[in-house]
Amino acid sequence: MITRRAALAASATLLAAPALRAQGTAWPNRTIRLIVPFTPAGTTDIAARILAERLTQRLGQQVIVENRPGAGGNVGSDAVAKAEPDGYTLLMCTVSSGAINYSLYGARMPYKPEDFAHAGLMLQVPNAIFVTNDLPVKTLKELVDYAKARPGKLNHGSSGAGTSLHLTGELLKTVAGIDMLHVPYRGSGPMLQEVIAGRIEVAVDNLPSVIGHLRDGRLRPLAVTTATRSPALPDVPTTAEAGFPGVQATAWFGVQAPAKTPKPIIDRLGAEIDAVVKEPETRARITDLGGMLPGLTPDGGTTPETFEAFVRAEIAKWTEVVRKSGATVE
Repeated sequence: MITRRAALAASATLLAAPALRAQGTAWPNRTIRLIVPFTPAGTTDIAARILAERLTQRLGQQVIVENRPGAGGNVGSDAVAKAEPDGYTLLMCTVSSGAINYSLYGARMPYKPEDFAHAGLMLQVPNAIFVTNDLPVKTLKELVDYAKARPGKLNHGSSGAGTSLHLTGELLKTVAGIDMLHVPYRGSGPMLQEVIAGRIEVAVDNLPSVIGHLRDGRLRPLAVTTATRSPALPDVPTTAEAGFPGVQATAWFGVQAPAKTPKPIIDRLGAEIDAVVKEPETRARITDLGGMLPGLTPDGGTTPETFEAFVRAEIAKWTEVVRKSGATVE
C-alpha cells in the first residue's frame, strides 16, 4: 500500500518537475561548483569533498570543490552570494561565514543573511583545545594556571580571524580570565604546522582537521568543546568536565546557494544532502572524523527549512558571544 507520506513525496516531485523544466532543461545538466571559502585540508574542505563525491554519484553530474579563501570565509561566500542563482554555484558555509561574521565584521560585511537560500546541514563537529608537546601542561586547568602566571606571554592560534576557532579561544579567555595573544592563519593547515613546530603554544581547531595529529601524539589534546565526549577521542574530557562549562562551541558545515535559486532546485538539493548524510558509509566517515550528524530532524537529518531556522538561531547566539568577548578583526 502507498503510505500518505510516500504519496505526498511523489506529488511534490511531480509539482517540482515542471518548474525545473521551465528553466530550459532539468537541473542539473552540467558541472556544479561547490565553493569552499577556506584553504584546502581544513574541516570545511574535508566535509565538502566527502559531500561532492556523493552528490556527483547521486545527481549524475560532476560536483567539483573550489577553494576561495580570504577574510574569514567572506571572499568565497560573497562570490556565491553574487553568483547566478541557477543551482550551479553552491557554498559550503560554516558557522564562521554563515553566522559569526555578521556581528564580527559589522558594516564591512560584503553580504547579508538574506543573500542566501539554505539547502541543508551536513554535519556538526566539536572544536578541540590542544597544545604543543613542549608546553608543560596536561589538562585545561593546568593551561589556565600556566597562562595566569604568564599574562600575555602565550600565543593561541586559529585558522583565521573571526572563525569559530578564534571565537572559541576568545570564549576560553573570557570564561577562564586569562590573557593570550591571538595569532590567525589562513587555514588550519598552516596553523597546525606552527603548533607542531612549537612556535604557537595553544590552539583551537575543528576535530576532523586535527584528529590525526592528536591520535599520533604530535599534539596534546586538553578538551573538546561539546556537552559530551567525542567517540573519536573518548579519553579526552569535555570543557565542562575540565572545569569550564561555559566554554562550549560546535562548528557546523552546510550548503547554501544564491538567494533567488529556484525552490525546486533547493528542495532537490536538500533532499540529496539529507540522503547522503544518512548513508551508512557517510555516517561512518563523519563519525571517524569526530563529527556528528546534522540532527535537525527527528531522524538526525536535515531539510532546507530546518537548516534556515538553525542558521538564524546561530546568528543570534554568536552575536551575543562577540558582544561579550569584545572580539574584533583587523
